[in-house]
Amino acid sequence: MNWDQIKGNWKQLKGRAKEKWGKVTNSDRTIIAGQRDQLTGNLQHGYGVGKEKIEEAVDKLTGSM
Repeated sequence: MNWDQIKGNWKQLKGRAKEKWGKVTNSDRTIIAGQRDQLTGNLQHGYGVGKEKIEEAVDKLTGSM
């Protein structure tokens, strides 16, 4: 396991917390931000790639929708 994977785990955890906070406060934006953090964390953990590359790929994916 490399540091990018560990950082990915941490980002997933923060994303889950952010999503739960969004549900408590009834904030759709916070829920979506938490889900996005979970997605990037999951990809970062799975592929062991730097955060910048993952966020760039997610931006391209969500920007095309």
